[in-house]
Amino acid sequence: MSTVGTEQTATTTVEVKATGHVRRELGDHEFEFTFEGDTLGAFLDAFFEEHGCEEMLLAETEDEETANGWADYPGEPPGRWERNPEGERTRAFARVLVNGQFNELLDGFGTQLDDGDRVALVYPFMFCL
Repeated sequence: MSTVGTEQTATTTVEVKATGHVRRELGDHEFEFTFEGDTLGAFLDAFFEEHGCEEMLLAETEDEETANGWADYPGEPPGRWERNPEGERTRAFARVLVNGQFNELLDGFGTQLDDGDRVALVYPFMFCL
């Protein structure tokens, strides 16, 4: 049996959870989604192509990812504060989480996804210290 032309792209099935405006746009808050590839970036590309709502979650400019009016924190805030690379940034008040962790604390859009992982699309999101 020849293997020529039978190469298949790996697919991954994740559990999508949506809140707020994303949930309203999608009409559902929890469902499975299968896509070609195994990274968060591949998931987002396929998800946005099928369901839209990219403009609700991803920032194209620095202004779109920055919120005005944050309270001043005396000294350094606790925890790890990271910023996604250009092209992988969420809008102010929007977040993408993998298994409950912010994607910028993992490998950004390069984060590996396995079957059964949970991807949360959250908008609006508020963080309080």
